[in-house]
Amino acid sequence: MTIKYDSNGLVPAIIQDATTAKVLMLGYMNEASYQKTIETNKVTFFSRSKQRLWTKGEESGNFLNLVSIKNDCDNDSLLIQVNPVGPTCHKGTDTCWAEENASSYGFFSTLEDVIAERVANKDTKKSYVASLFAKGINKVAQKVGEEAVETVIEAMDNNDELFLYESADLLFHYLMLLQAKGFTLKDIEAELKGRHK
Repeated sequence: MTIKYDSNGLVPAIIQDATTAKVLMLGYMNEASYQKTIETNKVTFFSRSKQRLWTKGEESGNFLNLVSIKNDCDNDSLLIQVNPVGPTCHKGTDTCWAEENASSYGFFSTLEDVIAERVANKDTKKSYVASLFAKGINKVAQKVGEEAVETVIEAMDNNDELFLYESADLLFHYLMLLQAKGFTLKDIEAELKGRHK
């Protein structure tokens, strides 16, 4: 791999969780730290403050286990994907931006948050979600069954617009059922990963 180091012999290294895709930190590498990272599969930086090689986790045990290294289009910065052991930031947070290192499922994660908020608010007059939850888990499960049947019926027809509409209803109600049972998409992801060989 061709790497263009700066005038100090350093290259910025963006550290990203290989599973969640969250950016965990930014560090700097020189040729020696890059080579040590490749040899040990533990991310090693050049510490500008200590003026020495520094393997992340050498004191805390919170190592960054190497998954892959990619160079950018100009060969002057690295994207390093890792499997982190524990929090990454020296302040004890998951990332150096004090963000939780959790999987995000885009808009589906937003929907999960909205459902949780509406359930917590319990405003059954203004919220369909709250009113359905107030009727109990059996009603939520029944609604998922109804939406599943409607989705199957539309799948056998030629109206793609209705099929997508019913599919969205099914997925929305399924997210509600997951929460009614105390689960989230993260739990489903873990189950599917466990099955993947």
